[in-house]
Amino acid sequence: MHAIEKILAKHAGLDKVETGQVVTADVDFIEVNDLYLQTLRSFEEMGGKQVFDKDKVAFVFDHFAPSPTLAAARNHAEMREFAKKNDLTHHFDINAGVCHQVIPEAGLIYPGMIVIMTDSHTTTHGAFGALGTGVGATDCACALMEGKLWFRVPEIVEVRIDGTAKEGVYAKDVILKVLGEMKADGAVYKCIEFTGSYVENLNVAGRMTLCNMAVEIGAMTAYVQPNQDVIDYVNARVKHGYEVFTTDEDFVYSESFVFDINDLSPQVACPSSVDNVFPIEEVKPVKVDQALIGTCTGGRVEDFAVAAQILRGKKIDKFMRLLICPASEEVMKTCMELGYIQELMDAGATIVSPGCGPCLGAHDGVMPANEVCISSSNRNFPGRMGDVTAQIYLASPAMVAASALTGVITDPREAL
Repeated sequence: MHAIEKILAKHAGLDKVETGQVVTADVDFIEVNDLYLQTLRSFEEMGGKQVFDKDKVAFVFDHFAPSPTLAAARNHAEMREFAKKNDLTHHFDINAGVCHQVIPEAGLIYPGMIVIMTDSHTTTHGAFGALGTGVGATDCACALMEGKLWFRVPEIVEVRIDGTAKEGVYAKDVILKVLGEMKADGAVYKCIEFTGSYVENLNVAGRMTLCNMAVEIGAMTAYVQPNQDVIDYVNARVKHGYEVFTTDEDFVYSESFVFDINDLSPQVACPSSVDNVFPIEEVKPVKVDQALIGTCTGGRVEDFAVAAQILRGKKIDKFMRLLICPASEEVMKTCMELGYIQELMDAGATIVSPGCGPCLGAHDGVMPANEVCISSSNRNFPGRMGDVTAQIYLASPAMVAASALTGVITDPREAL
């Protein structure tokens, strides 16, 4: 069996599982974000009184934080009351950040667990050797009541990435290359495991970026076998034991895709699909109106470090908008301590609250008609960040910083 299959089997109380089998499995942690008040409605409609375990449930207010509308404020108020009523041990209000960053930082994610969240990018947690998947409101409500949920055992697809990235090429470029080749429907309800020499040596932030965007290929979940960086990260935060599962040597993947990144160039996902990917050499120098570095895909300390490196001592144009959106409060504080926030502000950047706001066009940088944004986030379909005529290009934080400086989409290797 594959490690993911072993995780499902253990949580379902079975010796083994097979592809396509539907199992009912125990869930180790549940997160509900502030887009999903309907989860509480469903919970009540189905007769729910108390959550199954107050230590294994958390709300994270990240999509509308701080609340930009009266409706969002009402949702927050209702969810706070539910959290108080159920005496939830963990609660992350408008000051915390994006769930996919906040929950691991809080020591709630670890290898071998099953975590569900009301957000499609829950695939991110495969970076820690966990099974993480996004669910809808009704399924989540059932899990809140029972601590269990149904899963169909997915096909396991190997994405093998070998080689060493050159200067100016980052994990975001690598996953965009994979997306461009496999396309947005390349792994629907499958598990993508990232393997290969590049992945084995990749740090926690890079692994989170790969797994975060696995859902853009259609994946139900993602997985990377934990390395020492991951174990060190988890051990510094998690206060209990856990099991690291490994894949049997004779396991056969349903498909394997191989990528050699030794000569990979910085990549760009052009409007209006995340798989409309080209190397920077093939992208014309489009004028940029707004640049976004941050959120759950490109909002970690390493991302702001390279942006600060590029913008240090320089100034963006007075009509350029550069938004800096840390993935969490912890990330923001660390970047402040390291001087990155000050350097980015000196360059003309605007610092917004840790969270999802500008990524989904909720607040903190909604795009007007016919303007162009280059972003380190994860989606670029029409209307994602505001007006349906606004164009969104996806790229690495380095390319976003370089483009904010020049005013056109720019190869970060020139700035570095």
